[in-house]
Amino acid sequence: MAKSPRAPDRGAVIYKALWHAIIEQALQPGAKLPEDAIGEKFGASRTIVRAALGRLAAEGLVELRRNRGAAVATPSWNEARDIFDVRIGLERLVVARLAGRLTREQIRQLEQHVDAEQQARGSNVPLSIRLATAFHIRLAEMTGNPVLARYVSEVASRCGLILALYSRPHSADCAVSEHRAIIAALASGDATRATALMDHHLDAVAERALIVPHAPEARDIQDILSPYAKEAALPKTRKAGAKKR
Repeated sequence: MAKSPRAPDRGAVIYKALWHAIIEQALQPGAKLPEDAIGEKFGASRTIVRAALGRLAAEGLVELRRNRGAAVATPSWNEARDIFDVRIGLERLVVARLAGRLTREQIRQLEQHVDAEQQARGSNVPLSIRLATAFHIRLAEMTGNPVLARYVSEVASRCGLILALYSRPHSADCAVSEHRAIIAALASGDATRATALMDHHLDAVAERALIVPHAPEARDIQDILSPYAKEAALPKTRKAGAKKR
């Protein structure tokens, strides 16, 4: 007798949807994250939503404010510089582990990823932003070190928040060409060049930041999350279910 497919983990789906929305800058720093509205959009209880928000808070992407609910984190300028410094150190470790050790299949996957970045550039800016962050996370995952991959994922995601808050407009061509150059250096086994390229790349990203924060755009959270809920394709429960605690 065939086993019925497992029901999707709603908490994981909500976490992923919110992560995407934050990294793609659809949900901007300071945006409120009401549990009831999110639960209604995904057909989940507030308890499940709260767990997803707690996971994002542990990663520094969400702030859980006492008596005021959750909101997308708003890093200070000083914190932003510290996060980039930590990220540079972590990604140097990634480069040292991968230089000359990438398999042909891994190189192919990285090149395909950057091709997707190139395709998204100009036609789908939010996806382009997400893919640029995911490139660094994928590199870290290829080291086979889960601790390093987790830390790189966290700081890279938090850098996305920083850029949403402080960054000046820039050309996506730079990021795509820099990613291609890093792949080439890693594939050739030139750790020194790969490290220099990664340092330059991350320094350039940090230097695109401005001290004056952007004014957040006022939008209804359910409108913002609609495309992410559709992407998740979860069957919704009755609205009453979303009010359970």
